[in-house]
Amino acid sequence: MLYVKKRTIALYMLPALVILTAFVFFPILLNFVYALFRWSSFSTQWEFIGADNFIRMFQDDTVRTAFFNNVWYAVISLVFQVGGSMIIAALLEEKWMRRAQPFFRTVYFLPSMISLTVVGLLWQTIYSPIFGIVNPLLEKIGLAFLTTDWLGNTKTAIFAVIAVSQWQYFGYTMVLFLVAMQNVPSDLYEAAIIDGASSLQRFLHVTIPNIREIILVNCMTTIIGAFQVFDEVYVMTGGGPGRSSEVLGTYLFRSGFRNDEMGYASAIATLVFVVTFIFSVVQMRISGVGRRDA
Repeated sequence: MLYVKKRTIALYMLPALVILTAFVFFPILLNFVYALFRWSSFSTQWEFIGADNFIRMFQDDTVRTAFFNNVWYAVISLVFQVGGSMIIAALLEEKWMRRAQPFFRTVYFLPSMISLTVVGLLWQTIYSPIFGIVNPLLEKIGLAFLTTDWLGNTKTAIFAVIAVSQWQYFGYTMVLFLVAMQNVPSDLYEAAIIDGASSLQRFLHVTIPNIREIILVNCMTTIIGAFQVFDEVYVMTGGGPGRSSEVLGTYLFRSGFRNDEMGYASAIATLVFVVTFIFSVVQMRISGVGRRDA
């Protein structure tokens, strides 16, 4: 009977396994194989070069710049997109904000529903030193010394793009935190209030311990998303000026579809996969996925 049950489970899992193998596992393996060759999209012959693409990648200054831009993306997103949204969610869960919560929840969440291309074009205009509103606003509040060509300055371009991502996805992570906080038993808060705990103490000692799983999920998905980012950078700066705002995704695209170095692009894609895979494993280890209780 147990054998029949296991066979039935296996049959139900088979279609999903076939689809995953065909569209996930096999392409990943094939990408690694592609990285071992020098080839272009129109080449009839491939030249086997072994690990040369990977050696070149680790010696490439642009890859180094792109990687650290992705790191900046991840660090800033953790601070604002995760940390900031958690604080706002906690404030919206306070009794004095409950009535206004639906309004703010909608306002914060709306940007995440807008197309990335539309968002990129919108913020291109906002940042524009000619038509934009950022520089005039800074001048109005006495910060004229901060005005610059935000997307045309090598020192500010990547951070201007990162700021747009925070604006767009802040509300999404905030809603996830709100849902998690609303599932925390009210008895715990009532007991803390009876014990004389302040709002900050309740947040630190009641809220955070009870939403640690969603904190972990948001952190990991934010980090992985930061290393897979492409659309915002491609639309707003294209990786420029120079290579100052290049990220791994845009450099992969440039190498493969503009320079027609498909083997080298496959090597960069392998790097992106390895980084995101490591963070995925870390998430599973920390959250205990697949761990059996003794």
